[in-house]
Amino acid sequence: MNLSLYGKHALICGSTQGIGLAIAKELAELGANCTLLARNAEALVTAVESLSKSETQTHDFLVADFTNNEEVITAVKNLVVENPIHILINNTGGPPAGAIANATPQEFLFAYNLHLINNHNIASIVLDGMKQSGFGRIINVISTSVKIPLANLGVSNTTRAAVAAWAKTLAAEVAKFGITVNNVLPGATNTVRLSNIISNKANKTNSTTDNVSAEMMHEIPMGRFGEAQEIAAMAAFLASPAASYVTGQSICVDGGRTGSI
Repeated sequence: MNLSLYGKHALICGSTQGIGLAIAKELAELGANCTLLARNAEALVTAVESLSKSETQTHDFLVADFTNNEEVITAVKNLVVENPIHILINNTGGPPAGAIANATPQEFLFAYNLHLINNHNIASIVLDGMKQSGFGRIINVISTSVKIPLANLGVSNTTRAAVAAWAKTLAAEVAKFGITVNNVLPGATNTVRLSNIISNKANKTNSTTDNVSAEMMHEIPMGRFGEAQEIAAMAAFLASPAASYVTGQSICVDGGRTGSI
């Protein structure tokens, strides 16, 4: 099975911690040249230094804030002038929790710009290079809410579903160029975001974080939370030549929690 990414250039968004950084490490291990994109320059320097590197590999980073669409566009356009992208990992932290009935139009617009619009803008910029090389991988890190909406995540559920629909449509349009578009759907994964969700729920229910964690794990057939590296392994496979005939898919990596087929 060909998993080698030597000679390929990957752009990984939201890659200074958690799932994004874990994906960058996996792609680097497979030989890719990685460009990390996030808003914190100091954290980016540390993240780049943590990537494995052979004599033929080079890694770098871009500083851009995903709340500023134009800033992201400018950064990526400057990058592809001399460094075409073969692999794009779209990954951005999810919107705050909350009931959908209480959500404001501004919250929806903010989430759409953060996720759907940024994903679309970046993909539009890198697609020409992918077409010219005859190889492209666009992988969106979303959520299992694409399959089954999650309670108290109204804005997130809505936005994630929109991204999945966008990806499915794009996959059909670019398949003929050797470009695949897929979604990785993490379940409960040991990240800062999960810790925040657990803490918030514990505070609201007058419970403890241990009790909330235990309740959440009880819903997972494997009986534990996932690790960022386990999500990254799926993304790395989808980025590889071995996944050349997989496109338009939304793949859960959740320990079996999602109840749909």
